[in-house]
Amino acid sequence: MPQDDHPLSIETLVVSAGRPPVGPDQPLNAPIVPASAFHAGGSLEYAREESPTTSALEQAIGLLEHGTATAFSSGMAAANAAMDLIPPGGVVVAPSAAYTGVAVRLRELDAIGRIRLRIVEADDTEAITTACEGAALLWLESPTNPLLQVADLPACIAAAHSAGALVLVDNTFATPVLQNPLALGADLVLHSVTKALGGHSDLMMGALVAADPDLAERVRIRRVLLGAAPSAFDCFLALRGIRTLAIRVERAQDSAREITRRLEAHPMVERVRYPGFGTIAAIDVAGGAAVAEAVCGAVVVWTHATSLGGVESLLERRRRWPLESTTVPEGLVRLSFGIEAVEDLWSDLDSALTGAPAAAASAPGPRRAPSGGA
Repeated sequence: MPQDDHPLSIETLVVSAGRPPVGPDQPLNAPIVPASAFHAGGSLEYAREESPTTSALEQAIGLLEHGTATAFSSGMAAANAAMDLIPPGGVVVAPSAAYTGVAVRLRELDAIGRIRLRIVEADDTEAITTACEGAALLWLESPTNPLLQVADLPACIAAAHSAGALVLVDNTFATPVLQNPLALGADLVLHSVTKALGGHSDLMMGALVAADPDLAERVRIRRVLLGAAPSAFDCFLALRGIRTLAIRVERAQDSAREITRRLEAHPMVERVRYPGFGTIAAIDVAGGAAVAEAVCGAVVVWTHATSLGGVESLLERRRRWPLESTTVPEGLVRLSFGIEAVEDLWSDLDSALTGAPAAAASAPGPRRAPSGGA
């Protein structure tokens, strides 16, 4: 059901949303219900359509994003469900550099004539306004992955609606702690729950949140027909992760702000990409791909891995993935800040950057990872 407006702050909602009813001997947490089918005669029939643990998570995400949430087995499953809503031949306006899986899938659909794709820069409001004429959907990330471009969401949403287009905003980077696209007028919000909402790098899940109940039902039907239901255990883990979302974002954002400030003056950093908020940044490492790879290979406190939003700080050179956008520099390293001590993170990264040229000179060339990363 759609979620009503509420007076509670986000810090309180992440702790209280999606709890079972209050009563004597009732559990504090939503139980894991590992059932694929339910006795007939009630509202539940089959877990692909609805399940108690999944419903508890959807209630929580819906409250956080001010809409009606549907959980999926992965972020890409949620993204593909959204793409299924586009009418045949419909025009989709999307950023030039976006999450690799989404970008590749949109290009595939364009290549087979299923959609018509128009590419824009997420921070170019005028270009987005022009591109939305005759469009069916404006697909935005803000900030973008991995260039950290920030869209003027109110202006872009208004322009798309004026042209008759729906608007989807991927809110994985900002999280509902920092940004609520539905409150700004968007029609759909996409999350890779795998990332900050789950927060512990131990589950894979996605979610779509709709402002309109009819649109939410269309999304739910896509989940049923595409067979992309998440497991009860993963929903339990995601709910547990959400409980600490606000405090994790606060801690990680503090570290991101401090370390990106220091990186601005680092001789091995050509450019710092950080919009001033959030837990994700990127740096263009001087010396290109080989030196950037050496940085990633030299860290000890940081973890060299794909993905983001966990309690551990992660970094990777994004162009190691062959399908990454060619607009992303070869030497760009994406940084996902966790909750470690900021001085430990800085000392480790500074040491890796300083020693990278020598390490790169004696190392084999940068390798390519097998697919698109996260």
